[in-house]
Amino acid sequence: MKNLFLVLAVMLAAWMSGCTNPQPGITKDQQTESLFPKGDLITNNNFSGAVWFNKMGETDTTMHVNYGNVTFDPGARTNWHSHPGGQLLFITEGKGYYQGKGQQARLLQKGDFVEIPPNVVHWHGAAPDSEFAHIAISLHTDKGGAVWTGPVTDEEYNLSSK
Repeated sequence: MKNLFLVLAVMLAAWMSGCTNPQPGITKDQQTESLFPKGDLITNNNFSGAVWFNKMGETDTTMHVNYGNVTFDPGARTNWHSHPGGQLLFITEGKGYYQGKGQQARLLQKGDFVEIPPNVVHWHGAAPDSEFAHIAISLHTDKGGAVWTGPVTDEEYNLSSK
């Protein structure tokens, strides 16, 4: 657990200081306007719209955590899902939403964070008029990976953006 807090503290310190070179080997000239690189386009059915993932950490048997930068095109979003060990989101760019099942959607902007308890079904993604990026940290991954339960309908998404 001590290692997890150390990783989180280092990530937050870099984020809060406006660090523009969080990854070894990437120069300032190679960096886009985003704090972290977009990574690779996600090509599975667990997302609507264009979403990129930059894996930043590997799960190991000590920390049981994985994390990465997720970037959403305007209107792009995850499907409904949950994490057996919970999840943390640290918003680094743009404007988007988080919604737990049965709750009102919450507007998110750069500098916000979300603590998602274990097994809470939820979605997150970009506002219709803004790209959106966050560092997603899946906790206690020894309890299992994300459980995907189905798409967020356009009707559900449109209600969140009002």
